[in-house]
Amino acid sequence: MPFVNIAILAGKSTQYAKAVANGVNEAAIGALDFPEDDRYQLITEYAEHALQLQTRTGDRVMLSLVMRAGKTDAQKKAFYRQVVDKLSVDPGIEPHNMMITIVENRDIDWSFADGQASFIER
Repeated sequence: MPFVNIAILAGKSTQYAKAVANGVNEAAIGALDFPEDDRYQLITEYAEHALQLQTRTGDRVMLSLVMRAGKTDAQKKAFYRQVVDKLSVDPGIEPHNMMITIVENRDIDWSFADGQASFIER
């Protein structure tokens, strides 16, 4: 159940945004072994000047995942690869123009509803 922030360029179609979101979700399920219904994504659109990825231009995406610690390095590498493979096909983003970061936290750091520490207070 990663919480995923997805930054894309403004002006893209709903279909484009869905392709990015679906590709990221499929990679999270396939590589990081998350359940299919654990989908928590924010898609934010930025003007071209506000989505800085070094000096890269053209279509680009930046992803940041927050998830509980415990996934292996191999799982994370597989996730990176699967995201790039999927998004290079649909919606067609160049692999060089994708940045992915993962931040890990602990069980106490999650509350999904009702002000409860979701993984601790059951």
